[in-house]
Amino acid sequence: MIKINNLSKSFNGKPVLQNINLTIPDGKTMVIVGQSGCGKTVLLRSIIGLMHPDSGSILINNKDITKMSQSELFQVRLDFGMLFQGAALFDSMTVRENVGLALNEHTTLSREQISEKVDERLSMVGLDTIGDKYPSELSGGMKKRVGLARALIMDPKYVLYDEPTTGLDPIMSEQINKLIMDTHSQLDVTSIIVTHDMHSAFTVGDIIAMIVDGRVIFCGTVDEFQSSDHEYVKRFAVLQFGAS
Repeated sequence: MIKINNLSKSFNGKPVLQNINLTIPDGKTMVIVGQSGCGKTVLLRSIIGLMHPDSGSILINNKDITKMSQSELFQVRLDFGMLFQGAALFDSMTVRENVGLALNEHTTLSREQISEKVDERLSMVGLDTIGDKYPSELSGGMKKRVGLARALIMDPKYVLYDEPTTGLDPIMSEQINKLIMDTHSQLDVTSIIVTHDMHSAFTVGDIIAMIVDGRVIFCGTVDEFQSSDHEYVKRFAVLQFGAS
């Protein structure tokens, strides 16, 4: 599992994360919600080691990544896949080259084996016919799906999603939500999703954690969130999806 203990991070003296404590059990999907600027993405990037906290620990299978060397951290990252908010595809590479990049860089698989694996992942996200296209030729939703195929190419144990439905229309958002759930069930991964889309959170999440001003003010199931008496949780619900 992933266990976050008393995690804090500041930028230029301004606290962004303040004593965050969260546990993400294996095989579960945790959705982290909150307003823009509350620290959600900083937390996500800390979990994968792209940012280093000022204090606290992040235990992945009982190993604290905040105390690891770069080489040790690299090995841990091989167990992670990440879908960035803007997909972060390389414009000069085709879809197939983007998806297969990690296999080319970090494995000894043959060209044929890599091609087969890329085809599998593109088929999984419903894009098996666009391998020779470039990112500039794709819609926003297609870029997200290519980004997901790339995130899954190394058969990760953990998949991180940074605002997976942002900028998408409702139909494409539903497709992305379905892909997240299908990925979770088919590959038996542990998922962490950062979003402010409460419909998506309720659709895909097992556990919802809410961050306000860098602090966790709520953590529980979807049912517990919906029935919470916490004033901010109720107000956020009304503002985000019109709940009563």
